[in-house]
Amino acid sequence: MEKEFCLEEYLHRAAVPAVSAEKDNMTVFEQICRIVEAEFDKEWQETDDEAKNRKLNREKKAIMGFEEETAFYKEKIREILREKKLSDSWYPDWYPDLSEGVFAELYGLAGLAPWAYDMDEKYRDSSSAKLIGDRLYCLIDGRSCLQPQRILRRRREQLKRTLLLATPRERLEYGFHEVYLRNGIRITIYSGDRTKEGQDIMVFRKYLLQDLSFESLVKKGTIPPQAPELFRKMTEIGFNMIFTGQVRSGKTTFLQIWQRYEDPTLEGLAVSTDPETPWHEIMPQAPIMQLVADGEKLASVSKSLLRGDNDYILLEEMRDAAAFRLALDITSTGTRRSKATIHADSGIDVPYRMASRIRERYGGEEKELIAQVYRNFDYAIELCQLPEDRSKKLMKGIIEYSYDSERDRITAEQICRYDFTAGRWLWNGSPRREKYRKYPQQTKKIEEMSQILARLSAGGNLPEKTIIHPAYYPQERERRR
Repeated sequence: MEKEFCLEEYLHRAAVPAVSAEKDNMTVFEQICRIVEAEFDKEWQETDDEAKNRKLNREKKAIMGFEEETAFYKEKIREILREKKLSDSWYPDWYPDLSEGVFAELYGLAGLAPWAYDMDEKYRDSSSAKLIGDRLYCLIDGRSCLQPQRILRRRREQLKRTLLLATPRERLEYGFHEVYLRNGIRITIYSGDRTKEGQDIMVFRKYLLQDLSFESLVKKGTIPPQAPELFRKMTEIGFNMIFTGQVRSGKTTFLQIWQRYEDPTLEGLAVSTDPETPWHEIMPQAPIMQLVADGEKLASVSKSLLRGDNDYILLEEMRDAAAFRLALDITSTGTRRSKATIHADSGIDVPYRMASRIRERYGGEEKELIAQVYRNFDYAIELCQLPEDRSKKLMKGIIEYSYDSERDRITAEQICRYDFTAGRWLWNGSPRREKYRKYPQQTKKIEEMSQILARLSAGGNLPEKTIIHPAYYPQERERRR
């Protein structure tokens, strides 16, 4: 008769400290992980160098989330647990089952796995997580919530090393790294001299699959119910758009939705600082070329991009002079339907920020660069997140850019502003006369847009002056000299 497997006896025979009566369930789970790890180590010792290299490569792919390698290790773990009669053992409730937990601790993301792979319902709508020291915080219902799982230093170091092995361009001693999992999750790592002792940091950002429609923004309260009609008309006209706001304000989502309404037969170029937006999945029928570059890499390919025959360009996360200059160079050729996102609180400040960065890096007349932004781009949509619930995004305003070349005059006009006191959107129903002059071929559609704005303003009209002449552009002052 086969002897019943005893965990304490097995641990003793395996030269692993036994679990005392005082140890809690978590310690038992940790010991089970060590038992499974010992079985894998035994296999490692019995293989040749070629097999070891294959095993290392398989481990790297497993932690990055490759399906085949992940399935291989999970099945092996289940076999070991069955063989050792451990399948019914306790496991932490943040894992869906024991084998998932053991895999996460040995080859996966440890306590982060339930968040990264939506194993728990509460994590499905969580877009970010932070590991600070051994503490895990997840953004749930708009608030950073401390989670019960702890990830010890040894496991964090193992996790970091494995992630960096999968991205050979990154070096452990750099102290700052950005890597990506198979499912598109972006991981930013700070460690070494960049952090306090024992307080290394990992920041995880997850792309949430969403209903990419203006109506979905209405349901979330980001835009008013009447706005989709206006935005569809603006997309049809083909304005050049900028989406501004703080981190996690919904800029990228707004850009994705706006782009979804474009003609899929038009040729596009998407340039981003990281591969966050999968345009080939969002618009699989559209010929959109996707490049990942910024700084020097972007500057080195800018000339070739200008020679392209793209109908529009998408610039995600513009943040340096190379991206700002590319945006102006491409739109200066008359390219329409271009869209960009930028970290900025105010759409009125964006042109000055772009111009000053370009001038600092490449030279040029700041005033002329500012004028180019006002001439080339049409609207800036300002977004924010609500402080009381950071999961809630809100369109707080729309700014119309215009440039009068005869009078050398720039104008920023408020088309929409959210009244936080009254809790409603206010609109400017004036005809878009400057846009008639800029796009005479679109006169009829711009007239239809003006009619929509007039209807919107009937429900809440902007009462005060909506036209702004920014102080950073010396127009009136120069004429008085």
